[in-house]
Amino acid sequence: MGVFTYETQVTSSIPPAKMFKAFVLDVDLLGRPLPNIVPLPQAIKNVEVLEGDGGPGTTKKITFGVDSQFKYLKHTIEGIDKENFTYSYSVIEGDALMDALKKISYEIKLMPSPTGGCICKSTCKYHTKGDIEIKEDEIKGSKERASGLFKVVESYLLANPDTYN
Repeated sequence: MGVFTYETQVTSSIPPAKMFKAFVLDVDLLGRPLPNIVPLPQAIKNVEVLEGDGGPGTTKKITFGVDSQFKYLKHTIEGIDKENFTYSYSVIEGDALMDALKKISYEIKLMPSPTGGCICKSTCKYHTKGDIEIKEDEIKGSKERASGLFKVVESYLLANPDTYN
C-alpha cells in the first residue's frame, strides 16, 4: 500500500470561528442554516448519520445528486476540535475510492489570517491498494471541488453577514 499526500491552502475574509461553523459543522445540513447555497442540493442528495453523535467515530453516508460523477460515499470522523478549528475524517467506502484506494484521509485546519479572515490548510492522503500510483492530474478535480465548496460557503456568509452572530 502506498500513500499519496497533497496539501492545499485557501484564504477567506471570513473569521475562522464563523467559517468553521458553516464549512465544517453545518455544511451537512444542506439548506437549513445555509439556504442559499445553490450548488449543494444538485451535488448532494442527502447525508445520513449511520453511527455516532457527530463527534469522533461518527460514520455518515453521503448520497450524491444526479449531476455528480459519484453515487455515494461513507466517511468516518476521526477528530474535531472546535476551539482550534481542526477537523479530520476518512472516506472509507463508495465509488469515490475508484477500486484503487483503501481510504482517503483529510485533515482541515482553519487559522486566523493577518487581515482578520482565515486561512484553510487541508492535507489529503490517498491510501492506495497495492502498488497503484496516484498522479496529480487524477486528483485535480477533487482539489477543485473542495476549494469550490469552501468559496461557495464563503460567498453565502459574505452575502448574509448576520449568520452565526
